[in-house]
Amino acid sequence: MNSAHWIHRWRVVLAGSLMAVILVAPATLHAAGPDAATLKQSRSQAVDFLRTTQADDGSWTTPTVPGITALATVSLLKSGVSVDDPTVAKGLAFLEGLAKEDGGLYYEESRHRNYETAIAVMALQAANADGRYDDRIRKAIGFLRGLQWDETEDIDPSDPAYGGAGYGRHQRPDLSNTQFFMEALQSAGVGKDDPAMQKALIFVSRCQNLESEHNTTPFASKIDDGGFYYTPAAGGTSQAGTNPDGGLRSYASMTYAGLKSMIYAGLTEDDERVQAAREWIGRHYTLEENPGMGQQGLFYYYHTFAKTLSVLGEDVLVDEDGTRHDWRAELTDRLVSTQQDNGSWVNPTDRWYEGDPNLVTAYALLALAYCDPPESTR
Repeated sequence: MNSAHWIHRWRVVLAGSLMAVILVAPATLHAAGPDAATLKQSRSQAVDFLRTTQADDGSWTTPTVPGITALATVSLLKSGVSVDDPTVAKGLAFLEGLAKEDGGLYYEESRHRNYETAIAVMALQAANADGRYDDRIRKAIGFLRGLQWDETEDIDPSDPAYGGAGYGRHQRPDLSNTQFFMEALQSAGVGKDDPAMQKALIFVSRCQNLESEHNTTPFASKIDDGGFYYTPAAGGTSQAGTNPDGGLRSYASMTYAGLKSMIYAGLTEDDERVQAAREWIGRHYTLEENPGMGQQGLFYYYHTFAKTLSVLGEDVLVDEDGTRHDWRAELTDRLVSTQQDNGSWVNPTDRWYEGDPNLVTAYALLALAYCDPPESTR
């Protein structure tokens, strides 16, 4: 490793240690969170919007893209809507109706079977307090395990694709699908030491711009900034583009997704991968855009941002300049300011379906679900 690399490493360790001291000290750096009445009203308007746009068959937008219905359903459940509420019940029934003999929950002709099944599992699990969906979830988790790129597909651990999940069995794995895969397993009670989680960690580590024993791909040293990109598989891809030397540029939505996934797999604050990711986040904190991607994938970013910081247990995020951010309050303010009069949200930059108000409203509701003031109860 060259001298610049070692300087970066010390910077990661020092910054990571400083962030750990600052970010986990809520008694010293109190975060009030958003105004409770404003948060409640925004959620209520969004819930009302989704009630009005659900189709008679229980789906949203189109039955051929059931991931939208799964996200809308789980967003309602996470917003306090009862499992027996008619809108939620119809959504759950639609998702159950997707069940296939292989255990998956997907549209018959779909090429997005991992994505659709994973989010459907999250919705069913959120409605499963009484165990009514235990069998369906168990079968779906078995299906997801079968999609993971590993020895069962003759994939060697040295292969950059190893451990990841893609849209389906024959589509190369990526970090977005892998985070949903891990989220589904985690929500269903699969532990951090489970082989599927540890295999996924191998893939996730190779999606990070961090040269280490955990990432020896050609991309690791080209940018080496601690952020994450879309996939190292099949020649490597970043939705944020590449540097002239072929380095895969980091961007925020994947960096938060990667960090969250590492926590699910058991990594802690003293791991250099976690420290490097948190340093990147400190350098790129903003809610004005999805850093590295501009307005593309903005609401996906908001959801992943909020979920990750919630998983970390962070009440205050301190950026590179030392500015303290009550992220729950700031995110709520941002979402409230962009909410439409009918209670929905939409991204004018329509990529990855973010021109669809049902999907974007689901993302926003999920983000708001993590914005309750610290230690409060709804």
